[in-house]
Amino acid sequence: MHPLSQHSATTLPGSDSALLYRLLPLLRWFPPTREGLRGDLIAGVTVTLILIPQSMAYAQLAGLPVVYGLYASFLPVMIASMWGASRFLHTGPVALLSLMSAAAIEPLASRGSVEFIQWSMTLALMVGVMRLALGLMRMGVLLNLASHPVVSGFTNAAALIIGLSLLNTFLNVPMPRSDVFLRDLWHVVMQLPLAHAPTIAFGLGTLVLLALLKRYAPQLPGVLLAVVVGTAVSAGLGFERTVLVTPAQIEDAAARQDYDTYARLEAQLAANKKAQAAVRERLSQLERRALHDYSLEAELLRLTGEEAGLKKSLYGQRVAVHRHALVPVRLPDGTTVYRAAPHSGPFATVWRFNGLKDGRIKLSAGGQVVGTIPAGLPSFSVPPLDPKIIGGLLGTAALMALIGFMEATSISRALAAKTRERLDPNQELIGQGLANIVGSFFQSYTVSGSFSRSAVAARAGAHTGLYAVVSALGVVLVMLYLTPYLYHLPQSVLAAIVMSAVFGLIDFKPLRHAWRVRRADGLVGWLTFAATLAMAPQLANGVLIGVLATIAVFLHGTMQPRSEVLGRTHDGRLAGAASHDLPPVSDNYVVMRFDASLVFINAAYFEQAVMRALAQFPKARAVLILGDGINRIDATGEEKLRALAADLSAAGVALAFSGLKKQVREAFTRAGLDAVIGPDNIFPGRDSALAAMAERYDRG
Repeated sequence: MHPLSQHSATTLPGSDSALLYRLLPLLRWFPPTREGLRGDLIAGVTVTLILIPQSMAYAQLAGLPVVYGLYASFLPVMIASMWGASRFLHTGPVALLSLMSAAAIEPLASRGSVEFIQWSMTLALMVGVMRLALGLMRMGVLLNLASHPVVSGFTNAAALIIGLSLLNTFLNVPMPRSDVFLRDLWHVVMQLPLAHAPTIAFGLGTLVLLALLKRYAPQLPGVLLAVVVGTAVSAGLGFERTVLVTPAQIEDAAARQDYDTYARLEAQLAANKKAQAAVRERLSQLERRALHDYSLEAELLRLTGEEAGLKKSLYGQRVAVHRHALVPVRLPDGTTVYRAAPHSGPFATVWRFNGLKDGRIKLSAGGQVVGTIPAGLPSFSVPPLDPKIIGGLLGTAALMALIGFMEATSISRALAAKTRERLDPNQELIGQGLANIVGSFFQSYTVSGSFSRSAVAARAGAHTGLYAVVSALGVVLVMLYLTPYLYHLPQSVLAAIVMSAVFGLIDFKPLRHAWRVRRADGLVGWLTFAATLAMAPQLANGVLIGVLATIAVFLHGTMQPRSEVLGRTHDGRLAGAASHDLPPVSDNYVVMRFDASLVFINAAYFEQAVMRALAQFPKARAVLILGDGINRIDATGEEKLRALAADLSAAGVALAFSGLKKQVREAFTRAGLDAVIGPDNIFPGRDSALAAMAERYDRG
């Protein structure tokens, strides 16, 4: 057992002390020991070396500037460790929720825009409030809504989507952002001839370095070394090569026309957003006066639809402008113009479109780097609370709250199993909720528990959640003093870091195992996997389909439970007559088993099963139901039994039961069913029932 596992689980005597420990779980860290402090310090520093590059990579996955990954690795990490239940769980940016956050905000704003960043903070606040409410209401049992095959299918699909969504960064080609991920991915694949060889080299080099370090030097911080090496090589080679030119310097007519189209679409989108802001402000003023203007509301709907069309066109145009490969040509008067390149393969030095800035065109002949990262700590700001936007994000926020918590809880359970730490899922919900709420007011997007960082902390010797506070303080030092040194970090290095992490999560063995155990469960898992892939980037829909399929399978099993006529084996045991090819117990009475509670959802099926059995044995004068598997009976089941007993009695057939559980017998008595069926037809056990049936109908 871990040295502090007992200490962390104990509280001072008395209800007041127990309440204090519940309100302030961080009190479990005290009194600290020298060994504990040393372990937490080492673990905190170790996790910091992984947290910094991971957080920047996951921020890009969320569609945000890398600095927001650092913001999400500061206060949320500390709050979750202080109010959470697990002393090993490390909270912060994670790949899955980063991708889900981007997918949820994408229809509302363009990536990188102020609105996109603001709505990401709003989504974090919503997720936090939901998790906190679930924790306070002791609703941790909601984890059981998603079965293991659903979680496995979703996790595999999400890992595949996360990795492939970074393929464009790995190749340095644009990726259109539509509502069909697989179609967008195909556009990326079609641009392979336009891929940038040096960018690919940085990505592949990172993957190779991480693999070698994991195999031969696992004790070293491989992710941090990859970042340091990649940044140093990028700065030394001048990996980023950009230039600002005027439209007049573009002599390729096709390129200039596409650039003009892109600039026009960008200007239209900006004007659209400005118009929407004005309409929303006017509607807000009217709402404060309890007035309505339906024409303004219709105009807002029109502008919203127009915005979606403009963003789709802009993403598509981004792919179109990237196809133009240009080379600089110096004219006799000393000016430089850009003409179509005669060769534009992956190894050719050509200039391609990289954006617009102050009316000029930004061209690049190199790769994409992280660029300038603002120094300093995140400032306090209130996330925007537009009711219409919140309504649109509500479903995704609820699913992110549950999925993120399932991920965090599974991590905590895996680590607690080794130390026998007692876990409280509801307290973990409270900690995760507070982390997201507080973080959203300090420019953090949605966070959750990280398996990789938590596992590293456990291996490094963490004793309490203090190690997470140490890791957050390490991030603070980076934000204050080290951001300028990260300017030249290639984005393909960050993409490779995420790919290396998420592709390692792909594991189809649980799905194959579920298929072997029960075909229906395996089918649900594979259906969830396929639906998540097909419906990406809206990953939430894949989970919903999986949950609905699980419920459908459960309802089908409940509506048509196992019910079979029994026969005798050669050694006298009872077994299914049809499934084991056995002769019936008797032609004069039928012995059946019914393995489910007799409730409204299957009462009609029970009646049908009895009638089908009697149809097979027309000479039978009784039906004996082995009721060991009937756990309860509701009003519908009682009414069906009453009617069935009366109908059978009128036909000269007795209905009998054996082995009924106490609660079912009591329900029979309260409803008067024992009188309808007959006390002599209700037997305490199977043997006495079979003996009575043989005596009455075989010998009589």
